[in-house]
Amino acid sequence: MTMPDKPRCGFVAILGAPNAGKSTLVNALAGTKVSIVSPKPQTTRFRIRAVLIEGEAQIVLVDTPGIFAPRRRLDRAMVQAAWGGAKDADFALMVVDARAGLTEPVRAILERLAQQDRPVWLALNKIDLIPRERLLPLSAELHRLLPFAESFMISAEKTQGLDRLRQKLADAMAPGPWMFPEDELSDLPNRMLAAEVVREQILRQTHEEVPHHATVETEQWTERPDGSARVECTIYVARATQKAILIGDGGARIREIGRRARLELVQLLERPIHLFLNVKERAGWDEERSRLRALGLEDDGG
Repeated sequence: MTMPDKPRCGFVAILGAPNAGKSTLVNALAGTKVSIVSPKPQTTRFRIRAVLIEGEAQIVLVDTPGIFAPRRRLDRAMVQAAWGGAKDADFALMVVDARAGLTEPVRAILERLAQQDRPVWLALNKIDLIPRERLLPLSAELHRLLPFAESFMISAEKTQGLDRLRQKLADAMAPGPWMFPEDELSDLPNRMLAAEVVREQILRQTHEEVPHHATVETEQWTERPDGSARVECTIYVARATQKAILIGDGGARIREIGRRARLELVQLLERPIHLFLNVKERAGWDEERSRLRALGLEDDGG
């Protein structure tokens, strides 16, 4: 690892309501895919770190699940992971969907952040989707609820305003050694990356037919002598009808999910990948502590 003469490093938690664009922002800043992106809310289920290098600064982004009102054990674990990410970081970057504005979930998050003694930055996202005259009043309203240390107007999707945000993040990092090797863009293990890529294809290809109650686990990751890897993933669903939808007519849908996921893994990992998918029905998986731990989540109570 090449350490600069005066290294700086720090952790930044990316917080926000579901579908605020947090994962899109992390991916855009990192310049690589470290967090799945879907038009559906609640797609990030555990904390993912992306590592940015800007000059002598190393910026560690902690992407968190969207914070919402939890109902199931899975929901509680996701929300717990989000607040855990905020607590562990040096400061938080609150991402707000400018088009949605000051919703009740955003208000609730700001109220909780106001009780914590650490700096909070604001990134008003998706500014390309609303008239510019609405931006300043919305920003002023948000600042009334929480005095943000820094404020940015961005479009993560269009990469607008990200250069200034990246530079400001670098300037805010405290003096200290880098935490990760220079070529390590994410500490998300390959097994979890494979599972998330498969899950993204499920979200994209099944639309509303299979809800977010599907989960994916990588059962086997086998390195092969020719440099390729054999990857076996199991998709768990809550009901037999969901299993039938995922498999599709004559297995057509599961083959297409596997084909697209494999192509993306090959592109991301820059190596041949042999992907095998299996679908299993497991009612109530989202209430099982062991299943949540496999997702990298914990649930303390309830």
